[in-house]
Amino acid sequence: MSQRISKEPSGTTIDRLGERSLRIGGDRPIRISTGHRLQHHDGKCSRPHGHNYEVSVTVRGALTEEGWVVDKGVVTDVIEEWDHRFLLEAGDPLVDAFAEAGDADGTVVLEAPPTAEVMGALLEEKLHARLPDTVTAVKAEVRETGELRAGP
Repeated sequence: MSQRISKEPSGTTIDRLGERSLRIGGDRPIRISTGHRLQHHDGKCSRPHGHNYEVSVTVRGALTEEGWVVDKGVVTDVIEEWDHRFLLEAGDPLVDAFAEAGDADGTVVLEAPPTAEVMGALLEEKLHARLPDTVTAVKAEVRETGELRAGP
């Protein structure tokens, strides 16, 4: 037997339900293939290389009229802007090299080193800017390898 939830005198059911969380990519993370290098690193990470990153995002906020915290498609679209791109720090000579080779659209230039930690923080900023005002918190976790996972 189903239960019907109707409007309450104090507001709609959506208002009454308060803030909720939505986890995207929990058991099955969003996968992107991205290249990078750490220009000021003394080890092998200073050479151009790539990873198959796994990204999970948790969004918290009030429910929209559609009954969700956010549209999952908006979140995945933001993450996929980095898929099959090369992340470079501003000032890296590879930025110009990609442009000279005609591949400037294949790069994303960041104001910080393209580490998993920076990627997670920047994804949180990008998502906050693109999601509805009803969102109160965004947390992004970026897994670079089986041994390296960065998050809040």
